[in-house]
Amino acid sequence: MGWIYRNCLRSLLFLQESESAHNLAMMGLSCASRMPFLPTLTDAIYGAPDLPVQFGGLKFPNPIGLAAGMDKHASAVPMWERLGFGFVELGAVTRYGQPGNESPRMFRAIKDQALVNRMGFNNPGAKSIAKMLQYWRDRDLWPTQPVGINLGKSKVTPNEEAAEDYAFSFKALQNLADFFVVNVSSPNTPNLRELQDKDALNKILKTLREVNPNKALLIKIAPDLTNEAIDDVLELAINHSLAGIVATNTTITRPESDNMQCRNTYREDGGLSGAPLRKRSTQIIAHIHNHTKGKLPIIGVGGIFTADDAWEKIAAGACLLQVYTGLVYEGPSIAGDIVRGLKARMEHDGVRRLSDLIGATANQACL
Repeated sequence: MGWIYRNCLRSLLFLQESESAHNLAMMGLSCASRMPFLPTLTDAIYGAPDLPVQFGGLKFPNPIGLAAGMDKHASAVPMWERLGFGFVELGAVTRYGQPGNESPRMFRAIKDQALVNRMGFNNPGAKSIAKMLQYWRDRDLWPTQPVGINLGKSKVTPNEEAAEDYAFSFKALQNLADFFVVNVSSPNTPNLRELQDKDALNKILKTLREVNPNKALLIKIAPDLTNEAIDDVLELAINHSLAGIVATNTTITRPESDNMQCRNTYREDGGLSGAPLRKRSTQIIAHIHNHTKGKLPIIGVGGIFTADDAWEKIAAGACLLQVYTGLVYEGPSIAGDIVRGLKARMEHDGVRRLSDLIGATANQACL
């Protein structure tokens, strides 16, 4: 199925502007979620085999998750499990509904298998997302795999009031999801990344812990941080007993490219995701694993397209993985393909459990 998408369907989809294609795909998945038999049929075609992982007190059927940014409205919650994903992270969700930045705001660098976006946390707001999640629960369409929510700061909220802004969304959603990710690393909300500063982040985490000290809570960091800044975040994560780190968000740096279409895309403002981010995100994963001696779980994100990419991230120190740009370029079979590829390589290399692979190459990967 992946071959058919890459060689036939993707070309047709890429005739549309990037965000329009995204919206069309999400509309189709949202409709399919409500139709009898379609989720079951999708599972039969795209479902992934079991490759269990435990993380933050939660059980995951496999380590491949959907990254935040794809399902911002929680409009297709039942379908992600059917597409083979072991978990999903919805959002980003902000206290207030907001339209995000002006369009166009999502761009493809096709030859480099990359995206640039400056979406700006477009979402209907925490209360609306809570109603949507309750809708799926009331109709017995809630998935069996863990569901997480990415928490962002509203654009209208000054940084001095950020902790209260995050806390409002957390309160509204805390009983409707399994884990939460504090997003202070998107480059598309003005001054948001300043909240990665130690004092500002400490205030946010302290406030959220006061709301609910038991819910699994993680931080998502930028790939553009120095190792020293990363270490400050890790210290806070440990002090506040966080469930883990999501590494990494999109980057504001740009790679060299010999392709004119890619160069034009890289001139756009926004965060870069996809294959060019692979090496840097792996280095950060390895650094976190080494610095914490493997005691702080990591969700690895950035440039994951194949089972080999996933293997590299896990061997660097990641326990779970997420894809976004890989789904755009590889299609809906990506989760199942990666899980099958991981299982085949584990058998070939004599790796009995996925946990035995975590951090195996961390010392080399962080160089």
